[in-house]
Amino acid sequence: MAQILDAAATVFARSGYEKATTIAIAAEAGISPGSLYQFFPNKEAIAQALADRFVIQLRTAHGAAFGSVDPATLDLDDLLDRVVDPLIAFNLANPGFKALFARTDMPAGLADAARPVNEAFMQRIDALFTTRAPGLPEAERLRTARVAIQLFSAMVPLVVAAEGVEREAMTGELKKALRGYLAPVLGRTGAGRA
Repeated sequence: MAQILDAAATVFARSGYEKATTIAIAAEAGISPGSLYQFFPNKEAIAQALADRFVIQLRTAHGAAFGSVDPATLDLDDLLDRVVDPLIAFNLANPGFKALFARTDMPAGLADAARPVNEAFMQRIDALFTTRAPGLPEAERLRTARVAIQLFSAMVPLVVAAEGVEREAMTGELKKALRGYLAPVLGRTGAGRA
């Protein structure tokens, strides 16, 4: 099953979810379509199993990003390194993730699989913002968190598509964009506004 899921991730990343076929997934896995159907009845079932695997891996990445360090004690640049780097590493290690979860027309089953992780991510960002800027009104804090997440999501494909030195440069640009957006709200050092 893991071999099929690895192949599916590759095919989804290469072709997109809609154009991916079970025949292409079976070929990528080096098995016959009949063997694939012994484990999964259709492409949707494969995508759901892959989504479940991504959810577990993403929880681990979130744990690395939002570990036990008090975000109020970190310089904003250190905080961005701590949060952005593990999430970029997750996206690099899982190229099929965006093909499934970055869709505006995500099937209900995949949306249901992603919802707990997305909610947990938003809660962690909100808690981080609450710690860094305790006087920030809730509506502004949540809006800022949503925009920061969208900035990150929009730039991840650029980072992932780049290689070597250019990937490092693009990661730096992502952090620069986040720093520019967040510094007036979260401050550059410690709790409170700069």
